Amino acid sequence: MSFGLIDVVVATGERPSSEYFRPGPEHRRILSACYRPVPLVDLTSEIDLPLGVVRVLLGDLAHEGLVRVVSAQRQQLPDQRLLRMVLDGLQSL
Repeated sequence: MSFGLIDVVVATGERPSSEYFRPGPEHRRILSACYRPVPLVDLTSEIDLPLGVVRVLLGDLAHEGLVRVVSAQRQQLPDQRLLRMVLDGLQSL
C-alpha cells in the first residue's frame, strides 16, 4: 500500500479486524493523532516519526480497518486546446 504526502488519514473508530493484532505504542499515537482527518505530511510531523515508519504503521492500521486513507489523486489536466482558447480570449480583452 502506498500513501502520498497529501493523502488524508482518519481513524475509523472500529475494532481491529483480526483478533491477533495488538497495536503498539506508535500505532496508538497515530490513532490518537488522526481522530480528525489529517494529511499524512501533517500527521508525520505531529507524531515526530520518520515518514517511512509512519507509512508502514498506516499500512498495518489500514489493513485492520482502523484508519481510512483518502487518496488525493491529481485530476486530469484540461485539454490544451481549451487552455489556448482561454488564453486567446484573455489576450483579446
